Amino acid sequence: MSTAETTTKSAAAFRTISEVSDDLDVPQHVLRFWETKFPQVKPLKRAGRRRYYRPEDLDVLRQIRDLLYRDGYTIKGVQKLFKDGNFKEEAPEVHSDSAQSKPAKIDNDLGTLLTSGLGTDEQRKLLMELKKIRSLLS
Repeated sequence: MSTAETTTKSAAAFRTISEVSDDLDVPQHVLRFWETKFPQVKPLKRAGRRRYYRPEDLDVLRQIRDLLYRDGYTIKGVQKLFKDGNFKEEAPEVHSDSAQSKPAKIDNDLGTLLTSGLGTDEQRKLLMELKKIRSLLS
């Protein structure tokens, strides 16, 4: 399937593993591995065990990718987030059209986490330290 055909698919269309791999920039074997670690990812399997991912699967995979690669969580850490329900139900925004910058969004997210009572004192201290480090790097 060509790239042009992939981009013209409806948002509600099912995707093959190669399309998902290209879309998320994650190797296919990693997607298969994540299926074994995250029961939330349940692609349909057809004849020949070919996988077809639903839009909901893509949303979950995108969250997993971001938590692991961007936010630095471990597999166990992401599993705990899913188990505890501390993850976004909706798909994360790919393109932010809002006026809020990424650092400002992180500040808001950290503030929400710190004031919500989530996490241990150690985790909150670590988050505050990371915030200080980020401001020094900016």
